[in-house]
Amino acid sequence: MTDAVIPAPGDPVRSQRRLWSRYLRRPLGVAALVVFLAVVLVGLLAPLLAPHDPNLVDYSLTQAGPSSEHLMGGDSAGRDIFSRLLYGARTTVYGAAIACLVGIGLGVPSGVAAGYFGGVTDRICSWISDGLQSVPGMIVLLIVAAGTGADFTVLMVTVGAFMAPGYYRISRSKALAVRKEPYVDAARVAGLTHVKILRAHMLRAVQAPVIIQSALTAGVAMGMQTGLQFLGVGTASTPDWGQMMNDGFRTMGTHPLILLWPSAALGLTIAALAFMGSTLADLVSVRTEPVRPRRRSAAPAAAKQVDGASDGSTAAEAPAATGELVHAAGDSALRVENLRVTYRTPHGDKPVVRGVSLDVAPGEVLGIVGESGSGKSQTVFSALDLLPVNGGATCDGIWIGGQEVGSLPRAKRHALLGTRIGYVPQEPMSNLDPCYTIGHQLVEPLRSVHKLTKGQARQRAHDILVRVGITDPERVMASYPHQVSGGMAQRVLIAGAVAGKPQLLVADEPTTALDVTVQAEVLELLRELQQEYGMALVIVTHNFGVVADICDRVAVMRDGRVIETGPVERIFAQPGDPYTAELIRASQDDTESRDDLDAAWNTAGRTVHT
Repeated sequence: MTDAVIPAPGDPVRSQRRLWSRYLRRPLGVAALVVFLAVVLVGLLAPLLAPHDPNLVDYSLTQAGPSSEHLMGGDSAGRDIFSRLLYGARTTVYGAAIACLVGIGLGVPSGVAAGYFGGVTDRICSWISDGLQSVPGMIVLLIVAAGTGADFTVLMVTVGAFMAPGYYRISRSKALAVRKEPYVDAARVAGLTHVKILRAHMLRAVQAPVIIQSALTAGVAMGMQTGLQFLGVGTASTPDWGQMMNDGFRTMGTHPLILLWPSAALGLTIAALAFMGSTLADLVSVRTEPVRPRRRSAAPAAAKQVDGASDGSTAAEAPAATGELVHAAGDSALRVENLRVTYRTPHGDKPVVRGVSLDVAPGEVLGIVGESGSGKSQTVFSALDLLPVNGGATCDGIWIGGQEVGSLPRAKRHALLGTRIGYVPQEPMSNLDPCYTIGHQLVEPLRSVHKLTKGQARQRAHDILVRVGITDPERVMASYPHQVSGGMAQRVLIAGAVAGKPQLLVADEPTTALDVTVQAEVLELLRELQQEYGMALVIVTHNFGVVADICDRVAVMRDGRVIETGPVERIFAQPGDPYTAELIRASQDDTESRDDLDAAWNTAGRTVHT
């Protein structure tokens, strides 16, 4: 279980404001937005900015080069290129806006409805979308242009209709995922109508992907309308970039600047929209603000560097070490001294572990117990060097198998995993790759890490599955994770962790999400394997019942500190801290049994009769 304190998503009302704030921190996105807004403003203000009438013909300006009066020169008909470029921006943006609005109006409601209602609605809408995609769009556009007298608005409405399937697919896929959420079921139970659920939950869920799709669709629509104008579809009295490119294409060999200006404007605008869409996609897919990776180190020298401080702090201000060390460093399977862990967030460094010291010897079982957020999993992740990029750990030393490893390079520390260290994560179904069979996931580490042949690795995987209590190992090895139960998947993870015969086995909440019977079997299995292989076993849990069943010693954590440590018998008999006593009481079953209730009832009955 991960106990890192990460900033919460926050108030949904402020989500759009936060997205905008995060967008403004992306230089590429800001540059693209500035370019696109400049194109929009230029188009809107074209009558004020254009120095000449875009349709005024001056034969002396025919194919003329740039000058102080005509910044971009003249085209083949003697018209000012700069003025026509400004007016062409208005036409281009207007056409893209119509295409996007039509695509959204047709694709989003139908996609949301198809995903939400499913069944016949989904099949009919999907058939229409697939049929629309199979139609050759450019041929239809040419037919529409011929039938409407090249009406620009009608043409862009048609372009928008061809863009609708893109919006439909995105909206449908999002609605299919959202309709399974518990809050949608709760809304139905509360009596909300389908219309209200669609408006309040479904449409809100598709806002972000629709915005991203619109940025990309606008670029495609600009390209399509420019292609039509390049082919001569349109009116000569309305300046547009496609006609300008057609004119420049005919004189490209002798006057290339006539083609360069509209081509550069179109390419820059489409590129800006593409970068805007890409930036928005990155921000939507990552809900929290990324922070710069920090260098993690557990070496004593690094600890002094961090604690000694460029920000004016001193080593004396570091949190005092908590916990107890009972074994010599050379005799410990795992030893951690004065560990501190912090997470870098947009609001500053957040400490999650504050001076933890603990150790465990070979053949011993240590339980690290505490409530969620106490820092127990972060302590283990730091010892194994598995913290995420925004996490940093410093300590006075880490020993594994009697060897100081805190100063080792990361590659050498990671080489200990799977060889000298085994790790059993919680939530077994989430830690098995659904794309591969269980046998593949057991065999490949043995081949790559332990250099066994395929036959040897498969035989060891078979033997270890039998050892962990799986009676049909061949079937299990040929199965995918979704084809086995949660208890069996946990046994598979245990098998993978001990297959390399490690000296230290770390189990992070190994009984989470398992029923009571399976929990007891898993704990018994861990204890048997620990005794059989002589391993040191570290169990991270929030349940003192697990500690009582399997552990020799226990370290109780709260708020990133060890508040008490000692033998299990002493801790249960005489807890030294009120918090420890509270955890023990929470794990005990104080409910009266049926015999107790019957005895109390009989006693009460006799009292009444007397």
